Amino acid sequence: MAAAKTLFAQHGFERTSTASIAREAGTSESQLVRYYHTKTGLLEAIFNACWQTLTPEIQQVVMGATDAREALAGVLETVTDGFGRDPDLAFLLLFEGRRVRGESSEIVLSQGFIEFANLIRLLIQRGKKDGTFRVELSDEAMASAILGATEGMIRDRVMAQRAGKADPFSLAEIRSIFLAFLTGLHQPGDAPPSLGAAASE
Repeated sequence: MAAAKTLFAQHGFERTSTASIAREAGTSESQLVRYYHTKTGLLEAIFNACWQTLTPEIQQVVMGATDAREALAGVLETVTDGFGRDPDLAFLLLFEGRRVRGESSEIVLSQGFIEFANLIRLLIQRGKKDGTFRVELSDEAMASAILGATEGMIRDRVMAQRAGKADPFSLAEIRSIFLAFLTGLHQPGDAPPSLGAAASE
């Protein structure tokens, strides 16, 4: 998986052959097929291994949060930071994770991403029940906007890193943006969350 992740990130999924992966890993194509069946199966295994690492961190954040807004901000920060620590993995998730493969028009998503997206929806529903999110807003539209904002910031950081430039924004700035974004989803009439602590870090 380590060899495939590096080669996929350097050359792209389509242009990386199973032969080159096996050669880089010091094994044979037959072993690759034995464990992962196909090149797509190998890519999915890479994604799932990543999410398995992040899941305990995400669960800890959710359990320690006082409400859904705090939980969501913490989860998004955890995911952004996690992918920021592994630019190759972030690049693959963003640019290879939702690409149509094979003859089918279906986009194959990793199980880890599906579970993460479902968690976002559950936290939105929790927020509507605990009064931190506006009930008239669509769950799906909110989830799409939150996921899109997260992926956008990860993408900009990855592209800057690959170009040899400094990160366009710090982790503290990312946290502030998430909190400000979630304030717009807050129930009207309630006091918005304080951004001072996040902005000062």
